[in-house]
Amino acid sequence: MTDINFSNPAPEPQSKGGEEPPPSPQPGDLRWDIIELLFFAYRDFVGDADHELEAFGFGRAHHRVMHFVHRYPGLKVADLLDVLRITKQSLGRVLKQLLDEGYIVQKTGNNDRRQRLLYATPKGEALVARLAGLQTDRITRALANIDAAGTETVRQFLRAMIDRDDPDKVLETIFGIGGKKPRG
Repeated sequence: MTDINFSNPAPEPQSKGGEEPPPSPQPGDLRWDIIELLFFAYRDFVGDADHELEAFGFGRAHHRVMHFVHRYPGLKVADLLDVLRITKQSLGRVLKQLLDEGYIVQKTGNNDRRQRLLYATPKGEALVARLAGLQTDRITRALANIDAAGTETVRQFLRAMIDRDDPDKVLETIFGIGGKKPRG
């Protein structure tokens, strides 16, 4: 096993605009409670869908692709790469399987024939609905004893966890800054 050496820490990242980044938390200030809750919440949130996807021979990457293609019909492959932050090779493997098995169709752009626009098929829409239903059930149970103000606080917290400098068009839509409206 390789030894881990912390004696030469990585340089502090510089924030944009020449400002000094906020100081790093000291060991006693670390938010282990929230860190671990996020790990376990994520594990169980995606675990419901993971179990369902196993029957199809699919994994989380398939789920993520299906989710965004369904929510944003006509999504360009280039934009999907930006949203998912994965390599062309990784997307290519997953996308090929989803296309071959009839969950997604790919069409050529009307204005630019080089564009590849993605759409969920009825079969794909049914799979996304099933997975989203499992995840919605978990969210509904988690929010059952939280009032509207608390629910909004949860939403604000999750938005704050996302890099606001993120250029993703999907995030722009989610935040209501512009772009096309999601389905549903």
